[in-house]
Amino acid sequence: MRQKLFFTGLIVMFALSAIGHFGHWDMTAQFIISAIAIVFVAGFLGKATESVAHYAGQRLGGFLNATFGNAAELIIAIFLVKEGLFDMVKASITGSIIGNLLLVLGLSILMGGLKYKVQTYNIKLAEHNGSLMILAVIGLFVPAVFIKMEHFSLDKDKLLSIAVAIILIVCYLLWLVFSMITHKDMLADEEMNADHGEEPAWSKTTSIIMLVVATVMVAFVSEWLVHTLDTFTHKFGLSELFVGAFVIAIVGNAAEHSAAIMLAMKNKIGAAVEIAIGSSLQIALFVAPVLILVSYLFNRNSIMDIVFTPIELTAIGVSVFIAKSVNKDGSTNWYEGVLLLMLYVILGFAFYLV
Repeated sequence: MRQKLFFTGLIVMFALSAIGHFGHWDMTAQFIISAIAIVFVAGFLGKATESVAHYAGQRLGGFLNATFGNAAELIIAIFLVKEGLFDMVKASITGSIIGNLLLVLGLSILMGGLKYKVQTYNIKLAEHNGSLMILAVIGLFVPAVFIKMEHFSLDKDKLLSIAVAIILIVCYLLWLVFSMITHKDMLADEEMNADHGEEPAWSKTTSIIMLVVATVMVAFVSEWLVHTLDTFTHKFGLSELFVGAFVIAIVGNAAEHSAAIMLAMKNKIGAAVEIAIGSSLQIALFVAPVLILVSYLFNRNSIMDIVFTPIELTAIGVSVFIAKSVNKDGSTNWYEGVLLLMLYVILGFAFYLV
């Protein structure tokens, strides 16, 4: 019954979003409908990836969930890059990183901790995740320091941004090789690999088809949502920083929210961490660099650099610091989830007042 209601809501909201866009409805109404629609399609994406994960294994499944869960944010960001809204793109990248590290992970640890006193996962994976998170911060911090130097020309700015982007992508791809091929057994998690007697929502073929359909739906709704952002932002006097870092990020993270929390409540905290932290790492080490290269393809004379503002770097830095502190021992409890959520609220107020 619940699943039937969900798919009814999915179809209705997707249709309303399309009608609102092509019917040129009021921009505020379009934004609200598209935001609700993208939550539904992101939830659909989460269901499809979870079903695929049943056949691919929980570790690969967690990676797929993070990857396809980030599809909404990546597609939204590509449309923003095409429109030249680089500041909003960087804000949405910041929001995605802190949203996954603080909101998604915090809610997962809290809800899982309320049901189970202590939850554990592979400590080796926790250590490697911590190192990668620090690399992500360094990769964003170094260009900001050097490019702000007076003798740095525009050409050097472009060159450094592209070079750092390529290096971060290589680091991420090598991490996939390390974690899923050469050291797969060392980073395995018994709880993540446990079947628990659960049945997938669909067959293997149907799951793959649903995954493709969900991704296409995300692409359409994302474009419709981006179309409304400029009007919505000015009408309500919101800064691009707040809209990008919190509004877009929360909407785009809907798939990770539902999947990670659900897994944590099934005592699969390893899979939940893989989705939340894995998604943040993917954004910082892969999605952000890819957007730099995409902007170069759109317009070689005006590319998006990899220089983030001090506010954005501070938000990412403190988020990584507390997330690494919480996850360093490979065990979690509900109070650690509260700590992550409280920092998210603090940053939310700060960004709103900017």
